[in-house]
Amino acid sequence: MRYSIVGTGNVGRALAGHFARQQIEVAIANSRGPASIADLVKELGPSIIATTLDAALDADVIFFAVGFLQFKDIAAARTDWSGKIVIDATNAFMLPPDVQEKELRGRLSSEVNADRLPGAKLVKAFNQLPAKVLASPPPNNHGRRVIFISSDHGDASAEVAALAERLGFAPIEVGKIAEGGRLIQARGPLVLQNLVKYEQ
Repeated sequence: MRYSIVGTGNVGRALAGHFARQQIEVAIANSRGPASIADLVKELGPSIIATTLDAALDADVIFFAVGFLQFKDIAAARTDWSGKIVIDATNAFMLPPDVQEKELRGRLSSEVNADRLPGAKLVKAFNQLPAKVLASPPPNNHGRRVIFISSDHGDASAEVAALAERLGFAPIEVGKIAEGGRLIQARGPLVLQNLVKYEQ
């Protein structure tokens, strides 16, 4: 299974840090090209591979760690996303109300994003925590941070949950986008909930 992260902002860097700590190889890309990621790769180590945006989209599991408005630009790079699992780590609640209305038209952001990826299996995850918290270890390095996962595709949800486990998180699958996914969308009750699971 090949993994990639699209986006080198705070969320992309936080995710790359978790891959590096677990020594899981992941490609990372942005719109500025691999040279712009050289320092990040040097800092994080050999499991983080700088690549082009087009090459990053060849991965099997792709994190979209970009702003909500940038999501559609990346999605437009391909007309067929069959065989891909796309992890939607975006949030739309920072958008001005008029922009939200124009972009969402009353729908959930992940419903809109799923439509932009024909053939893909979209999974909403890694979006409920601020990037700084996402990047940091649990208090006193005990337990695992909880990550909520939602998808209309059970197999994709399970795949992302397994990856989250490998990355050191405690995944909780909350069901389909229209149901459990609503809990981790903008202003949902699970957004910004920084929960830690402690082992018995």
